[in-house]
Order: sequence, then structure tokens, then C-alpha cells
Amino acid sequence: MTETTKPRRAQILDSASRLFSERGYHATSMRDLAGDLGMQGGSLYAHISGKEELLIEIVNVASRQFDEALFTLRDVQLPADEKLREAMHRHIRVVADNMDSATVFFHEWKHLSPEAYARVTGWRDSIDAFYRELITRGISEGTFRADLDPRMTAYLVLSAVNWAYTWYRPGGPLTPGDVADSFADMLLGGLRSEIGSTA
Repeated sequence: MTETTKPRRAQILDSASRLFSERGYHATSMRDLAGDLGMQGGSLYAHISGKEELLIEIVNVASRQFDEALFTLRDVQLPADEKLREAMHRHIRVVADNMDSATVFFHEWKHLSPEAYARVTGWRDSIDAFYRELITRGISEGTFRADLDPRMTAYLVLSAVNWAYTWYRPGGPLTPGDVADSFADMLLGGLRSEIGSTA
């Protein structure tokens, strides 16, 4: 579907994602959005109630993309180290395929109203729990070192995959898979137990 054949609301969301990503949420006005879309300023209000509606929708769509990519891994039967690598692949793929909305999601969500802000922090807790569960499982099965702190280890993984939006550029020399494998190789080298590393 080309930009011109997308529904108007989808075009508005795409424009908002790009402008919020480039300029920031507060620095982007409704007039900026309208101008980017070739619309009169007042015409936007026929489609949306205001900027925050767009920010909430961008954040909600991004969170669903991460949920669908990661939580479907819970029932996949893989050793913990392979599942962690796959999770990192999926996480970085979502970021790389949606750079504008990922930037808004990770950087601009702090401007949400209290209710929407609370939903995002709840989502962040669920993603953190997903990675902690994965690390804990790896420790219990002997794949990962017994002295690891699952919470701190999950923070390390999340720092690597979440912050890819700040430097990764699609079309560059590294594919999302290259990035995920590089990160996973470095992290897993420090996480695996001696038994797990020789398995």
C-alpha cells in the first residue's frame, strides 16, 4: 500500500511518528502535522482530537508489535540461550522495521498523560519480566551461570536492544540480524555457565 492509498488516519499516524521522532512531541504543532500532510490546520480535527491521541496510538501500536514478537516465544521449546538470541533478534527487528515509531515509543512516552503513562510503565514491567523469566530459566537449567542476578541481566539485555533506535540506520552495512547476533554473542559469552558453554 503506497502512502497516497493509505487511509487518511494511517497517513496522519505516519506523519506524526516521523515528526515526533525528528522534532520531538512538544516541538511538533498541529499546524506542522497539517502542513506535512498538505491539509488545512482545522481539517486535522475531523480525524483526531489532538496531538496526545496520536502519541497514545503510536505508543499502543508499538507496544503491541513488541508483544506479538516476544510473547509468542514463551511456548517455543528452545534452550534458554537460543531463546534469548531469538528474543533479541525479534526485539531489534521491531525497532529496525519501525524506526520512527520506536523512537517515539522509547523517547517521547514520558509526555503521556498519567493514565496512558501508567499503561506504558506496566508494559515495560511485563517486558522486563519476560527477560527475567528467560534468564531465570537459563540459570535453573544450567545454561547460564548460577551467580547471575536475573534482574540486572535483564536490564543489560534491554539496554542493548532498546537503545538500538538511537544509532541503527536501516540500509547501512549491518542488518538487524547482524546487530542481534553481535549483541547476543557478546552477552552470551558472559552469561553461559562452563557446562552450558560446552554443551
